[in-house]
Parts: sequence; structure tokens; C-alpha cells
Amino acid sequence: MGTKLERIMEISATTPKPEFTSLYHLINIEMLKQCHKELDGSKAVGIDKVTKAEYEKHLEENLTNLVRKLKNKAYNPLPSLRVFIPKANGKKRPLGIASYEDKIVQLAVKKILEAIYEPRFLHCMYGFRPNRGCHDAIKEVQYQINNRCINYVVDADIKGFFDHMSHEWMMEFLRLYIKDPNLLWLINKYLKAGVMTDGVFEESEEGSAQGNIISPILANIYMHNVLTLWYKFAIIGRTTGHSFMAVYADDFIAGFQHKEDAESYYALLRERLRKFNLELEESKSRLIEFGRYAESNSKRKYGRKPETFDFLGFTFYCGKGRKTGNFCVKLKTNRKKFSMKLKQTKEWLYQNNDLPVKELIAKLNKKLVGHYRYYGVSHNMNKLSSFLHYVQRYLFKVLNRRSHKKSYLWNGYIDMLKVYPLAQPKIYVRLF
Repeated sequence: MGTKLERIMEISATTPKPEFTSLYHLINIEMLKQCHKELDGSKAVGIDKVTKAEYEKHLEENLTNLVRKLKNKAYNPLPSLRVFIPKANGKKRPLGIASYEDKIVQLAVKKILEAIYEPRFLHCMYGFRPNRGCHDAIKEVQYQINNRCINYVVDADIKGFFDHMSHEWMMEFLRLYIKDPNLLWLINKYLKAGVMTDGVFEESEEGSAQGNIISPILANIYMHNVLTLWYKFAIIGRTTGHSFMAVYADDFIAGFQHKEDAESYYALLRERLRKFNLELEESKSRLIEFGRYAESNSKRKYGRKPETFDFLGFTFYCGKGRKTGNFCVKLKTNRKKFSMKLKQTKEWLYQNNDLPVKELIAKLNKKLVGHYRYYGVSHNMNKLSSFLHYVQRYLFKVLNRRSHKKSYLWNGYIDMLKVYPLAQPKIYVRLF
């Protein structure tokens, strides 16, 4: 199976406009078994409540029936279970959880779509791609502004991107390379499967439920056609100076050397998105002066520091190198993300305050290291240390709630941390 997908990838990479006419047959028992093997059995279950372990008890029979239904086009994916998770701004993000059998098929479709599109996605796309991630996108933004005369940044946010992707446009984009009507039929079935919220079924007229396995690759295909190709062929040719774009799923940043280029792009961006059923979140989208001259210009014009922008959980701000004193783009944990992560850690500590101290701190350390691994980038040590400081105080309060008498005075608490130390901040990602 791997060889066939590699061949598809090779054709896609070497053919100007490939057309794939026979793909549906690749979703066979062999591929579905591999997908079942790769799926994480600890993930939340869909509306049918079937777990990986339960499905595996009759795996051969289940997959044989699944292949038969797919072959006869009798397969109907179940609606996704909609749940809500908190966002940094206090709102909630809707997530869709597919049934286990649907996850298997979705993973198979994802593998085929990745083989076709991965060679065609532009370098500026970083989200949900093999061997790429958030830190790569962050490095690109930092490098471009530091080294390529970028003076203006368009910080744009798409309103409800995953919820408002047009099904009609999505299918049009897929038809450019996929000529297999059966695979297109299956993808359309997923788009139209609907969601179940608190036991109430809702039809899906647009969008793709965020959280489903297939949604990230569909989102990338949509952004590839709507945004990155448009930037490459329509925007770059208009600009008179340097420019760049970095895209992570529906998050993106564009930078320009000249203000008129940035203003033109920003105006055209609204029209471009509107054409494809999308719109900017105006309260979160703006054009700012940012770069090596922003600080002096801002002080001269407005008597204040230059503006900052947020991207992937970090706030980018104009700073100076410690040794040279020259302009340098610096990063720190976004204030809202910082507060949300602290709140989550505090709640977790109170929920688990009955654990033995050794076990509690061992589990807490895993959370701390996870936080450091993401936010541990160059220039952000102060925010990491601040996060640990607050966590230490929360832990002290939690341990002293175990009885009516205080378990620890502060000096005793410090002595205890020498025996069971908390994980210390560390820079994991160097930006230069």
C-alpha cells in the first residue's frame, strides 16, 4: 500500500496538472487494517460509543462488512458528536468526534489526499503537514521580518473557518486533480454527514467539523486554493518590494516591505475570502507597522512603543539583540494563552489534590515539560519562569487544603521541593 501511495505522490510532484482516475480501490482491507492499527484507542468515542478495543474483537468481520458497504456505496458515515472546549478568549471551540469506523475510513482517505496534495502545497504552509509544525512557521515569520526588510504586517483572522468552508467550492477544488467519482462521492458523504449536539441532529450545509481526522487535510486544500496560490500568482506580481506569507491551517501572517503593498493586499484579501464563503474577523484583523523602523517611527509619531501581533500562541514584538543592540524580533507567550494555561493547571491541581505528593508532582512535571516544549522558544524564558512561579504558588495552596491544619509552612514547602523538584524552564527551540 505504501508503494502505491508513493507512486501517487511521485506523479503529483512531477506532473504539471495530474489527473487521478482510479483511487477508490485503494481503500481495501489491507489499508483499513493499517489505519485501525495506527489509530489511538484512548481518544474520545463518537455517538455509537464504540471503542477501538470493542471494534477489534471482530476486526476481520467488521472490516469485511465495511469494504462491502464501501464497494456497494451503501456506506453512510454517522454524524459527528459535537463537544465544546474552552478558548483563550473565554469562548468555546466546537469539535467533532467521529465514530470509530468512520475514523478508520477517514484516515484512509486522508492518506490518499496527502499523497496527492503534499507535493503540491506551497512551502509557506506549515499546518498538519509531515515533518512541519508550529515552530517552523514561527521561525519563518521571525526570520523574514529580521532579515528581509519587512516593515508592515497584516495580522488577519478568518471568522469560523472550519465551520464555513463551502462544500461546493471544496468539491470543485478536489475535482481539479481527482477524477475518480467514487472517492469524490465518499468525501462528499463526510461533508454532509452532519453533527449531533446534545442529542439533536444538525445538517451540515457548510464546513467540516474540526476534530475529525479528515478535516485538517481538507482545510489545507481549501487554504491552498483560496489563499496561498492566490498570493503566489496574484499578489507577488503586484508588490514592489519584499513580502512573505506563513500559513498554519486557518492562521496566517503576511508581511510587506512597502505600506501600499500591504494596504492593497489587505483590501483584496477581504474580496478574495468573500468569494469563497469566508470573511475576516474584523475585530482581530489589522495592518500594523512592524519591523526595524517601527520603534523609532512609533515614538516619533505617537510617543509610544510599536504595536505587536499574535501568531500561534505567541506575541511578536520589536526588540533589540542583547549583544549587538540591533533590531530583533522577539517572542513571548500570548497573555490570553498564558492565563488559560495557568487556569487549566490550577484546576487540574485542585482536582487531583488527593494524590500522594510524589505522584502529584510527577504528573505535574509532565504538564510543565509539555508547556516548556511548546513555549520554550528563544527570548521567552521570562514567561516560562513566571509560569513556574505561579504554578509553585498554586501547588503550595493545594497541598495546604488537604487538612484543617496547614500541611506546610513556606520554608517546609521549599524543603519538600528539594526532594520532589518541579521541572525547570528550558529553551527547546532556538530561533537563530
